[in-house]
Amino acid sequence: MIPACLSDDFILCPEREDISAEFTRLLAAAQEGGATIAECLMIARQLKRDDEQSWHREWKKLAQANRHRAEAAFAEGHMATAQRNWLRAMNYYGAAAMPLDPADERRWVAVLAMQECARRFLTARRPAGEVVTIPWVEGHSLQGYFLPAPAANGRAPTVICIGEPGHRKEEFLFKLAPHARERGLSMLALDLLGDQRDDYADMLMHRRDLESSVGSAMDYLERREDVDFDRVAIVADGWGSSFVARAVLQEPRLAAAVCDGGLWDLHERSFFASRFAIRDLSIVPVPHAPLMASGAECPVLITLGEDGWLKADRARQILQKSQLGSSDVVLKVFTAAETGAAQSHADNPSLANEYIFDWLESRLGAVGKRI
Repeated sequence: MIPACLSDDFILCPEREDISAEFTRLLAAAQEGGATIAECLMIARQLKRDDEQSWHREWKKLAQANRHRAEAAFAEGHMATAQRNWLRAMNYYGAAAMPLDPADERRWVAVLAMQECARRFLTARRPAGEVVTIPWVEGHSLQGYFLPAPAANGRAPTVICIGEPGHRKEEFLFKLAPHARERGLSMLALDLLGDQRDDYADMLMHRRDLESSVGSAMDYLERREDVDFDRVAIVADGWGSSFVARAVLQEPRLAAAVCDGGLWDLHERSFFASRFAIRDLSIVPVPHAPLMASGAECPVLITLGEDGWLKADRARQILQKSQLGSSDVVLKVFTAAETGAAQSHADNPSLANEYIFDWLESRLGAVGKRI
């Protein structure tokens, strides 16, 4: 059941952690243009206690309203307003899809609408972005959005942004793209789902070569004439993206990386070892060995919220024992006092992303920055 109003601590639905987390994400997205607080609070008031379908219905209705405003503004030549409304519509369609079963046709309809809003946003952007298809494994390709740097007359430093196996890339258009743009960076937003439905994530989770997707993305960027291939970095959005940490070791062409550094893999191995008194960690049955323990060739930034799943002291301990601390690895912990302390910095992604992209800028440099 969904309550009709918010509690004082903004927990929208105490018995549905996923719904409450999604609402928190939507409120945080308002800082970056992915929502408005007024619209979010309006929807919270309209949700029905005895109607669990009201979540999908109300967010879809709001998405359609923003989409119509975007199309009207575009027709009248108001590109800034059109872009803003397409971004919000895109995010609201994503919210409408979130609680539905992956096999529910309404979820796929919402995803298609979200992707169409993203494409419309790319056409209105200056310079315009483009939808790209990147061959990966037999029978399946990656899908991405390439957003050129704002003032790049030649080759520009570029950042790859990718999330967990089931995460869709559209969120990056408002969450990460502005930070890249402001620093003169091009951005390639990717997801592993390609043109498949959300239930394809189950198949992805059984693959043991997810890290090879990063190599495919690098092959693609190497062929672009507007990418400075000596200055390509990667950002793994979310702690479920440990495959990026493994890719960093296998991809010497990367100039910098923001990821979990293999900490989660290392934590799992340590847990199993202590639980079953195993001394040889190489035989611990944890999928995907924590390869980051052998060191990375490029600088690595690990960001962590002190209220997240892995506590800061534990992360520091793992880094010290794995000797990652002796490499060019930076651990940044966000505290509750400054916000950004939740898992994946969900309570204040803006603060974390400012730090992340400042770090990237200092290592990649930028070209002709213009907001």
